[in-house]
Amino acid sequence: MPLARKVLIIVENLPVPFDRRVWMEATTLQKAGYEVAVISPTGNGFDKEYEVIEQIHIYRHPLPPEESSVIGYLREYSWAINWQFRLAQRVWRERGFDVIHICNPPDLLFLVAGWFKLFHGIRIIFDHHDLSPEMYEAKYQRRDIFYHGLRLAERSTYATADIVISTNESHRQVAITRGQKEPEKVFVVRSAPDFRAFAECLPIPITVEAETTW
Repeated sequence: MPLARKVLIIVENLPVPFDRRVWMEATTLQKAGYEVAVISPTGNGFDKEYEVIEQIHIYRHPLPPEESSVIGYLREYSWAINWQFRLAQRVWRERGFDVIHICNPPDLLFLVAGWFKLFHGIRIIFDHHDLSPEMYEAKYQRRDIFYHGLRLAERSTYATADIVISTNESHRQVAITRGQKEPEKVFVVRSAPDFRAFAECLPIPITVEAETTW
């Protein structure tokens, strides 16, 4: 297949460039010669529907008010998927792309990416940030229908992805075992600060006054 040169990244958890992991991935791709577009929600001071930062085209969508409940999550995710699909169609018309890079949570972005894979042959990278079933169980202390729904969504995401990016070795083992991905198709990409933003300096001495005993 020809070398992919246009990448669309979709993230819902945080806006871009506020999401530092996703932003570092996007800028690294851009510096390597790729054309990069990103779909993310608005928020944290990044409220423009469209803008270009460091040659990366960013398309943003609104989200409903945050609600920490199952119904609230379902409302948020259905709203987001609708927007993401519409914006992905816009990016497809305006710029085109060869690869879709989806980032969880939630594990529902395969619904958007899978459509382009099925009808346009687009390849998919799953950037696995969080173990959604485990997070649900830890928060609600139960394994109910929603827990098993998250497991199903996770399996569907793994099945749709051509390549998986894991944040650490334990996530990689989940992709290989629970996700049944071939080991050579799962890669660990860790997040780290940009050390160019730091400057070495001398320690500042602190004077401690002797404690007076009465």
